[in-house]
Amino acid sequence: MASVGFIVLLPVFVVVCALVKLTSRGPALFATDRVGKDNEIFRMLKFRTMRIDTPQVATHLMTDPEKYLTPVGGFLRRTSLDELPQLLNVIKGEMSIVGPRPALFNQDDLVALRTEKGIHELVPGITGWAQTHGRDDIPIPDKVELDAYYLEHRGMGLDLKILWLTMLNVLGRKNVSH
Repeated sequence: MASVGFIVLLPVFVVVCALVKLTSRGPALFATDRVGKDNEIFRMLKFRTMRIDTPQVATHLMTDPEKYLTPVGGFLRRTSLDELPQLLNVIKGEMSIVGPRPALFNQDDLVALRTEKGIHELVPGITGWAQTHGRDDIPIPDKVELDAYYLEHRGMGLDLKILWLTMLNVLGRKNVSH
């Protein structure tokens, strides 16, 4: 599914790469260290939405993240187009379409709670149950409980529900970074 999606969306990739390169210094793609299955670190890809001098911390922990956005960064985040390169992570087997979002390498509290509940055994996803219930707006313990729910109830039906809710959230701009 990810390979087909990548091929179909290749023209979008080319346009977004050009937009990022034409409006800011630095590469079009951004690779960030994330915690994957079994707490192994991998490099997750995104289209770059922030300036190259942005500190590597979760956006919701920054005092003024807007000042770091590139000219097209806000648009890419609102439309979730910045997430498309993660299809390459899925093709490589580092991520899944659906699963808990991978933690940043320095989110020790989130990693510890997920490990305690066995969530670390799941392949992280581009979207997940927690993303459909508030994304970064929910406290870490609540996010972990939502991830634990996914662990206990995962299956094709729940995955399809998550994909549907994700699509509705993106189209309705609900729980989407600005």
